[in-house]
Amino acid sequence: MENRIQLQPAYVLFSRPFQNTSVLLDFFTIDYGRVRVVAKGARRQSSKYRSLLQPFHPLLIAYTGKGEIKTLGNVESSVTPISLKGERLFSGIYLNEILCRLLHTHAEHKRLFKIYQETLIALQGTGNLEAILRVFELNLLSELGYAINFYEVYSTQQPIVEEELYKFSPDLGFELISRQDCEEDPQCLFEGGILISIRKLEMGDREVAKSAKRLLRIALTSLLGGKPLNSRELFASL
Repeated sequence: MENRIQLQPAYVLFSRPFQNTSVLLDFFTIDYGRVRVVAKGARRQSSKYRSLLQPFHPLLIAYTGKGEIKTLGNVESSVTPISLKGERLFSGIYLNEILCRLLHTHAEHKRLFKIYQETLIALQGTGNLEAILRVFELNLLSELGYAINFYEVYSTQQPIVEEELYKFSPDLGFELISRQDCEEDPQCLFEGGILISIRKLEMGDREVAKSAKRLLRIALTSLLGGKPLNSRELFASL
């Protein structure tokens, strides 16, 4: 039986040309998570949907289909697109790419959809960019079932305390490390006080922000595998 989905809140995560005049899109929808859809004829100058099918534009979409790739029907929007520029535009591209890479198709993530929407709105503002991204990454890991336990050591369940040093392993969590004769990779080591600040989302301090970025890159890289993110190359080019 063919599925017919109507008036589904959605954002374009990624698009690429498909066949002669069509576009293949990855949408993030509120009820069905990531959905891959073909917009037939959307590259024609006469297409009424061409200007709507852009990233960061809140949409209502309809689609049909029995297979993995659906066919786009109607597209509506009565809301102004979210406008991002410079680093904030690259940050939005990063959000879209990481969602494309980590979300399974047709897996509902209603809370994550709301978090994504709120993050785009925050990026449009003047708030601390690093803090906005780190909070999103922490929420993303939590929603996907990979939340980082900032409260205790994984092997002993002893609480993380300010004065100690800890090693982070993405598949396990934090391990207490002796400061004497420590031969661990310093990239994986974090001060307890820093971890407590990250847990409290206190990202205003420069050292906390740098450590949070390093920690979350380790955690996300383990999920992304060996393929680097294209959006990180955009940041590097700055």
